[in-house]
Amino acid sequence: MAHLRRRRRLALAVPVVLSLTASLGFLPSAASAVPAAETTAQTADAPNLAYVVNTRLDHWTINSVKKAINAAGGTIVVTYEKIGVIVVHSANPDFGPLIRKVHGVQSAGATRTAPLSPASTTDEGAVQYLSKDQAAETAKASAAAGDSEPLEADQWDLPAIGADKAAKINPGSKSVTVAVIDVGVDDTHPDIAPNFSASQSANCVGGKADTTYGSWRPVDSAHYHGTHVAGEIAAARNGIGVAGVAPGVKVSGITVAEPDSTQLFYPESVVCAFVFAADHGVEITNNSYYVDPWLYNCMDDPDQRAIVDAVNRAQLYAQHKGTLNVAAAGNSNDDLDSDALVDASSPDDSTATTRTVDPHECFDVPTQLPGVVTVSSVGVTKAKSYFSSYGKGVIDVSAPGGDARQIPDTPSKNGRILSTLPNNTYGYLQGTSMATPHVAAVAALLKSTHPHAGPAQLQALLKAEADNPGCPTDLYDTNGDGVADATCVGGKRVNGFYGFGIVNALRAVK
Repeated sequence: MAHLRRRRRLALAVPVVLSLTASLGFLPSAASAVPAAETTAQTADAPNLAYVVNTRLDHWTINSVKKAINAAGGTIVVTYEKIGVIVVHSANPDFGPLIRKVHGVQSAGATRTAPLSPASTTDEGAVQYLSKDQAAETAKASAAAGDSEPLEADQWDLPAIGADKAAKINPGSKSVTVAVIDVGVDDTHPDIAPNFSASQSANCVGGKADTTYGSWRPVDSAHYHGTHVAGEIAAARNGIGVAGVAPGVKVSGITVAEPDSTQLFYPESVVCAFVFAADHGVEITNNSYYVDPWLYNCMDDPDQRAIVDAVNRAQLYAQHKGTLNVAAAGNSNDDLDSDALVDASSPDDSTATTRTVDPHECFDVPTQLPGVVTVSSVGVTKAKSYFSSYGKGVIDVSAPGGDARQIPDTPSKNGRILSTLPNNTYGYLQGTSMATPHVAAVAALLKSTHPHAGPAQLQALLKAEADNPGCPTDLYDTNGDGVADATCVGGKRVNGFYGFGIVNALRAVK
């Protein structure tokens, strides 16, 4: 699930809204209040759905909308008054149309197509666990090479961006925290525990933050994705296992995935995560996912439009509080700057249908939202990973995310990314999910070096210090069938495969 499902995700720069003020005003609101006579009674067999209701920001409007929500058969879960987002549950099948008519409501819609607490489904798991024998072999090779961590010899991704040398100059500041918005982080892992920030961690599933101690931990070993991501960012150089790209910074966990096997990332949970991160002093968020249930949220659909609006308000709020948001481009090998894409996976919480979407009007959230750093993946040869989505003007930067078709000269010969897993284990994954934490970690090193830099400055530094291989001169044919698997557009400075280039940890600390 984690390597390819969890980042069958995003990439692009949304033209819908460019500022916090604009984002709260670009959606028109109707002028009427909910007529009592139009309120449809809940039916016994109606599904109980979650909604986001996005309003104007003044206190009077929000209170008025709350009353209308109750009148329309809604139950308020939480109100984010700072951004005008209200999370609601309702079994009234007419709740969405009714509430969209309310004065002060700028957008509103269901955040799912399945009832609350959907039945579990089987996830695809492709983690490759590191065996004891493999670990012993790698440890010998690491010792022979003079590496400080026992498994570092299999971490080809560290020297690929100069992270091994950067750690000797500046491993990162303890005053910088990267929040992993994901399926949960196992903070008891010995490589993560030294750098974990419990005070900046929570469980946001359902839309309301639970800060009970340990609430951020994965519910089981199948929820491994966030722990792998956290290790890539900040696994300590403590002589135990692997090393993170920024082994001196703090990492926190904000759980947003459903606890069942679906592991879906619903919008209300992600809204909660961005607001929580911002309000708790997080400098950088890592977003190796897309918001379910829609791979692309189309602005001509009122429900999907409301999802874009709600999550955008939250992530822009985080930006204005000083948080840089970094997100994965997706694992569909899609050209996100094309005229049309086929989405055959949405909605992923009920019955998917095939539809053609315009990626300039239908957005992968949060990666295509304004100000978010969109990340593509490369393998050990610096070629675009065969699965990574791309697109000129969409991708900001790239980083090692692994590619099983690109074989490194390491003990394991494994082209994927080695990192931490729950229950004190280690394993390999590949995906733009793995590329994104490399970028988040380099951003953390930049923040450590330039403590007064804001999100826009950090993004500019990431781009300025990146290495761009340029578009490939040979046919991009990863499976050897003689047919181009993707087409790179652009030049040496910026292009669709790499954006401004592959991030560089060493330059970040100089």
